[in-house]
Amino acid sequence: MHAVALATAASQLKDPQAAVAELARTLDLALGSRERLGGVLFFCSADYPLAALGQALAATFGEVPVSGCTTAGEITPAGYARGSITAIGLARSDFALAQVLIDDLSGFDLPRAQALSDELLARCREQAVAPVMGNSFALTLLDGLSSSEEQVLATLDAALGSIPAFGGSAGDDNRLSHTYVYADGVFHDQAAVVVVVNTRLPFEVISTHHLTPLADKLVVTAVDRDSRRVLELNAEPAAEEYARLAGVAPEALEEAVFARCPLAVRIGEAHYVRSIQRVNDDASLSFYCAVETGIVLTAMQATPILEQLEQRLAEVEARLGPPALTIGCDCFLRRMEIEALALEDEASRMLRRHRVIGFNTYGEQHHGMHINQTFTGVVIGQRRSVADGTGGEDVA
Repeated sequence: MHAVALATAASQLKDPQAAVAELARTLDLALGSRERLGGVLFFCSADYPLAALGQALAATFGEVPVSGCTTAGEITPAGYARGSITAIGLARSDFALAQVLIDDLSGFDLPRAQALSDELLARCREQAVAPVMGNSFALTLLDGLSSSEEQVLATLDAALGSIPAFGGSAGDDNRLSHTYVYADGVFHDQAAVVVVVNTRLPFEVISTHHLTPLADKLVVTAVDRDSRRVLELNAEPAAEEYARLAGVAPEALEEAVFARCPLAVRIGEAHYVRSIQRVNDDASLSFYCAVETGIVLTAMQATPILEQLEQRLAEVEARLGPPALTIGCDCFLRRMEIEALALEDEASRMLRRHRVIGFNTYGEQHHGMHINQTFTGVVIGQRRSVADGTGGEDVA
């Protein structure tokens, strides 16, 4: 049997040391030894005592690069979960990782992005398992409440050039209070982690959603740009005008309505969702993405959410072959819709079938754009056997 290229694991244990120990045992067993481990990515509930969890990760994995973030729900080897931690172990024979922490999001400009990109690529080349260009992708994990995503992503994308990039904004179990990313043994807020992954395996970065445009339009006529707060739509109080479009009373506006009645901005021939975060006391609406005065927001309607994702993943797998793994950044509003439709079990089966590991996000990132209500990620194809951390057989 060939050595595996990667492995996945998850733990529902609440004690941070016990949870990390369970992850490490699963990854070690799948990969054959700790020495084969070249990097770890993880996604965890914000319910964990994060200082203790960070210490346990650092003590357990030592010099192995470890990156991760808190979530609004986890995607484990068994499918959707909450209150857990899930991880991906990448074998050094097939993957090389270089990571860096951005701890000043507001001051992140193009010169800093270029220096960071140069540093990451240089470190990648030192240990690369394949030529860096054409065989590398970038994963970005950002504080989901920082309001700095657009600036950071645009400058980082310009610096990374042709290297495909995707990622997700950290969550906190839908509390919208504090979100964190992990690097260098510590959880950080108001920060981002960038990981460049070089691999000998084939891969494809994707982004998809299940929404189609309607005829209804809303024009942003007043906005507080810095806080991502829309004050007026069509020259009316924003919450009142949106409630009219959604067919509910303003006082009935909540996350379930935002998930069911999303808005999007059209760029070229594509629509990019701009999700509403909350209603404010002054009848303004706070958004997860940047909004500007004068932009036109199009009302969107949902198509079958699981059928659309299954079709998109199948298209990619037809090119790459059966997946070794798909790292998925899945908007928490999509999960809310799935739960409202009582499709959690079916969704988990589909995620297992396509070997998806990841988390529910407060926003997704794709090629320098900050987007909402999408499934964004990377499908990694197989060249070797893969262990899944659930006790199942390796996949040839």
